Amino acid sequence: MKKLIKKLTETPGISGFEEKIRELIKNEIEDYVDEVKYDSLGNLIAVKKGGDKKVMLAAHMDEIGLMVKHINKKGFVKFSKIGGINDQMLLNQTVKIHGEKTVTGVIGSKPPHRMKPKERKRVISYENMFIDIGVKNEKEAKKLISVGDPITFEGNFEMLSDKIFKAKALDNRLGCLVMIEVLKKVDSSATIYGVGTVQEEVGLKGARTSAYQINPDLAIALDVTIAGDHPGIKKEDAPVELGKGPVIVLTDASGRGIITHPKVRKLLITTAEKENIEYQLEVSEGGTTDATAIHLTRAGIPSGVLSVPTRYIHTPVSVAHLDDVKNCIKLLTKALEKYLEVIEN
Repeated sequence: MKKLIKKLTETPGISGFEEKIRELIKNEIEDYVDEVKYDSLGNLIAVKKGGDKKVMLAAHMDEIGLMVKHINKKGFVKFSKIGGINDQMLLNQTVKIHGEKTVTGVIGSKPPHRMKPKERKRVISYENMFIDIGVKNEKEAKKLISVGDPITFEGNFEMLSDKIFKAKALDNRLGCLVMIEVLKKVDSSATIYGVGTVQEEVGLKGARTSAYQINPDLAIALDVTIAGDHPGIKKEDAPVELGKGPVIVLTDASGRGIITHPKVRKLLITTAEKENIEYQLEVSEGGTTDATAIHLTRAGIPSGVLSVPTRYIHTPVSVAHLDDVKNCIKLLTKALEKYLEVIEN
């Protein structure tokens, strides 16, 4: 599992540029499913045949990142943000620009020595930052990169302890990992559609189109959620912790996103309790997931979210726990194999 997490997190794929991740997922699952196809927007759709009931598992493939916006006369790169990124975390990061070749750069700004006192106290806006790729001028830069090239952060996978690890793009390569492993293991009475969705970070786009095509009877988005078990967060604001099990999301974005359908809530909680799998419940006021787009598709699709708790989401140093990942896989596999009938009662 560690090797696969490393491959998934270190493979680039910002929103709109998910091709390499899509190919990686295809290679991992094609021997375990009946069909793998890509739709016109770029979603990966894997089908593992069972009965007439259709269950959709959605894991978005994209990660947050940047894009080359302008190259100035001295060869410095101005960029746009792709996805939800806090400017505070950008400064002094190492990045990779993915053109015909991959180019390394560093994000810089005016040094504090040349800032006025008021400037030093403010968070520097990304608009005042630039990427230095070590060239002399615009001509040299344009031999290596172009406007529109995607940019990822450098953040290699590394174990911090026996079970806790860090990497970039855990949002949402951990959801992709859970989907991959479930598709490998599951033997369900339902037909399972494993969907690697595109462009979740910029509007839940792939989930909307793929759900419309599949029209499932039930859907579960696989994602990560904020673990608040570190300094600076009150427990009541983010009670989820690492190592305490997968998270069954009851609502997110204060209900503007998903309010988990009673059938999905019953399925996941019943499975966890009958299989003695430790789990956590979350009522969130923060962001949302692919389930928000899926559940409003066509005439409405009963949907929910199963997440892996993760610290420092949307940074290159996100942190998670192997046991939570394993139990997320176990919970979902058992739910699809043994307990789908509970939602009909």
